[in-house]
Amino acid sequence: MIERTLVLLKPDAVQRAFAGEIISRFERVGLKIIGMKMKYVTEDFAMKHYTEDITRRRGEKVRKRLMGLLREGPVIAMVLEGVSAIEIVRKMVGTTEPKSAAPGTIRGDYSHISFEYADKKGIAVKNMIHASADKKDAEYEVKLWFDKNELHSYKTVHEVHLF
Repeated sequence: MIERTLVLLKPDAVQRAFAGEIISRFERVGLKIIGMKMKYVTEDFAMKHYTEDITRRRGEKVRKRLMGLLREGPVIAMVLEGVSAIEIVRKMVGTTEPKSAAPGTIRGDYSHISFEYADKKGIAVKNMIHASADKKDAEYEVKLWFDKNELHSYKTVHEVHLF
């Protein structure tokens, strides 16, 4: 099944100059970038991205830290498309806590902070990247970050091997 998913390269990924490497990883597995932009996130927009659901699951303190992290600098937002794109991207990204992320995942290769360290310092976990958790989140997040006219359709060489 061809799916679309949102990926955000958070300010820590942009500031550390890993954007190109991370984007290349998605392209190498055959995922297609159908939309991409860089933007600064306002507080209101961050609240729409990190919905009340985050508060229910992880607490308001965590939500506020995540919103603050998203606003520390520019974010690169992209919509990736491909077979089982949501699941593939989630595997490539790794677990939310970089310390626990497997080597070979984006978080495992480029970050190492733990929840314990972040809590002790009173900061958000700088984990480089956001990826939609499931189909429901992907649909909501893609529409939040991109207008229809910002998403593009084209053929890649990978599609020759899929269809």
